[in-house]
Amino acid sequence: MTGNRFHRPDQSARLPGRLPGWGSIRGRMAVVLAVPTCLLLALTGLGVADRAEDWSAAQETEAQVGVLLRVQDLVREVQRERGLTNGLLGGAEEYQEDVQKQRLRTDDAQEELGAALSDGSGELSGTAASALGAAQRPLVDLVATRTHVDTGTADRADTLRFYTKAVTALIDAESAGMPDGDRRIAEGVQALQALARATEAVALERGSLNGVFAAGRFRADEYLDFTEIRAARLAALGQFGQLAAPAQQSALNAAFKTAAARRATGYERQAEEGADGSAVQVAPARWWADMTTLVDDLHGVQRTVGDGVRARAEETGSSATWQLGGFLGLGALILAVAAALAVLSARSITRPLGALADEADAVAGNRLPAAVRRIQEADPDTPVNAAEPARPQVPGSAREIGRLAAALRNVERTAVDLAAEQTVLRRNSTESLASLGRRNQALLGRQLGLITRLERQELDPDALAELFELDHLATRMRRNAESLLVLAGEEAPARSWPGTVTVTEVVQSAVAEVEQYQRVAVIGVEYCRVRGHAVTELSHLLAELVENALVFSPPKQQVEIHGWRDAGEYCLAVVDRGIGMTAERLAEANALLSGRGSSLLAAPTRFLGHHVVGTLATRLGAHVELRHTEGSGVTAYIALPGTLVQQPEPTAPPSTAVVG
Repeated sequence: MTGNRFHRPDQSARLPGRLPGWGSIRGRMAVVLAVPTCLLLALTGLGVADRAEDWSAAQETEAQVGVLLRVQDLVREVQRERGLTNGLLGGAEEYQEDVQKQRLRTDDAQEELGAALSDGSGELSGTAASALGAAQRPLVDLVATRTHVDTGTADRADTLRFYTKAVTALIDAESAGMPDGDRRIAEGVQALQALARATEAVALERGSLNGVFAAGRFRADEYLDFTEIRAARLAALGQFGQLAAPAQQSALNAAFKTAAARRATGYERQAEEGADGSAVQVAPARWWADMTTLVDDLHGVQRTVGDGVRARAEETGSSATWQLGGFLGLGALILAVAAALAVLSARSITRPLGALADEADAVAGNRLPAAVRRIQEADPDTPVNAAEPARPQVPGSAREIGRLAAALRNVERTAVDLAAEQTVLRRNSTESLASLGRRNQALLGRQLGLITRLERQELDPDALAELFELDHLATRMRRNAESLLVLAGEEAPARSWPGTVTVTEVVQSAVAEVEQYQRVAVIGVEYCRVRGHAVTELSHLLAELVENALVFSPPKQQVEIHGWRDAGEYCLAVVDRGIGMTAERLAEANALLSGRGSSLLAAPTRFLGHHVVGTLATRLGAHVELRHTEGSGVTAYIALPGTLVQQPEPTAPPSTAVVG
C-alpha cells in the first residue's frame, strides 16, 4: 500500500526479561563487569596483597642482610684498629707499622660499605638506609683521632671510648628498619644481632687488654671496664644460644674451643690476678694474635648466620612468588570469564561505535579541512556557503551513541563557523598591520628627509648632536615598521641600491639601526660586495640579530661582528658574551630561524624577532643559526649564498672597523 511506512521499533525501550540499565552503554558495562570484578576482589585481593607483602619483605631482608655483612666487615676493621691503637698508646711501639696498615684496611672497608649502600639504597627501607647512614657519622672524627694518636696527644681511655662508640653505633644500626616477615628470618636477624654484640665484646676486650698488657698493669677503672666487657659478652652469648639454630650454636662452640681461644682464656686469668694493680706479665703481641684469631672465627660464624638468614629470605621469596602466581592465575581465569561476557555486550556496541568512528574520521580527515581550506581561499567579498550535506544515520540503540553523533555534528558546525570568523579576523588584522606599516614607513621616510635637511643647516654642535640622536631614533622606528611589513607577509621594502655595496657598509647600516650602537665592534670583516637588491633585507636581518645580542649582554660588554668568505658563500657572525640560552631554547630558536618552528600565530610575541629574521633569511636564501659562544653567550651565524655576493677581486682590500 502506498503511503504506508515501516517503523523500526525503539530498541532502547525496556523489554521483559532484560537486565536493568541495558539500554545505555554505562548500564551494559556495569552489568558485565560487576560480577567478575566483585569475585576478583573477593578471591584474589587479600591473597595477592599478603603474598606480595611477604615477597617484598623477603627481598628487603635479603638486600639488607647483604649490606649488614658489609657493615660487619667495617666493624671488624674498626675493632682491629681500636685494639692496635690501644696497644700503641699503652707503650707497645712495635704496633706502629701495624696501625698504619690497619688504617688503610679500615678506610677501604668504609668505602666498600658506602658503595654497597649506594647500590642497594633502592632495595633498603628508608629507616634502614637512614640508620646506616647516621651510624657512620662518628667515623667522621676518625682522622682527627688518628692525628692525636700520631702526635702523642691522645688519651688511651678517650681513644678507646671513641672507637667503641663508633662500633656500637654500627652494630645498633644493623637491625634498624628490618622488615617484618617470616618468624625464622626474624629470629635469625636477632641471633645475628646478638652474635654481633658478643663479637664486639670480645674485640673490645682484645683492644682494652692490649693496652693494659702493653702498659704492664691496669690503670684507674680499667679493671672494672674489663669485668663489664666480659659480662656483656656472656649476656650476648646467652641470648644467641636462645635464638640460634643447633648448627649455628655448634659453630660458635667450635670457635671458642680452638687452641688460640684456650690460650686467650689463660691470658684472661693472668689479667684477673692483676686486679689489685700489680704487674701483669703478658706479651701484647701473643695476646693480640690469639684474640684476633678468636675474633676472626666469630666473624666467620656471623657470616654463616647471615648467609642462613639470606637463604631463608630467598626461600620465603620464592614461595611467595609461586603463591602470588597462583593467585594471579586465578585472577586471570576470572578476567577471562569477564572478557567472554564483555564480548556478548560488545556486539551490540561495536557497530554504532564503528560507524561513529568512521564519521569522526571523515570529519577530521576530509570534511572539516576541506571546509576550512575553502573558507580561507574564498574571496573576501563572497559569503561563505554554510549549507551542510546530509549525514547518514548512525546505527545503534544506546542513547549515548545518538547524543555523541549529534555532538560530533555540532562540533563540526562550530569548527567551520569558527574557522570562517578566524579567517576574516586574520585577514583584516594582516591587512590592517600592513597598511599601518606602509603608512609608518612613508611618514618615517619623510621625517628622515626633514631631519637630514635640518642637519645640513644646523651649525650649533649641541643642536646638531640632538638631531643626530633624533635621526638614529627615526631609523630604528623605520626598522620596526619594516618588521611589521615582514610579519604581515608584504614584499621587500622599496629601498634598494643599484650595483653592489660592500659588506662593511651593510654592517654599518645595520648597526646604525640599533639603540646601543656604541657597544658594537666590527672586527675582521673580510672585503666583499653584496648585490644591491639584497642590501636592505640583509641590513634589516643583521640589525635584528645585533639588537638581540645587545639586549642579552651586560651593559658594558661589546658585541662583535666578524665576516669571512667560505668557498662560494660569505659568512657573518654576531658574537655576544651575555647570559646565553639553554639547549632547548636554542633548538627552538634555530627552528624558528630555519622556518621549521611553530607558526607566528602559535609563537609567543617575545619571539617575533626570530620570525622576522627567519622570513628575511628565507627571502634571501641565506642560512641563519644560533650557537653557544665559547665561555658564555650566543653567536649568530649568517651564511649568504653565492648569488648575493660578488666574486672576490684579485686585489680586494681587507676591511676592519669599530663602531662606537
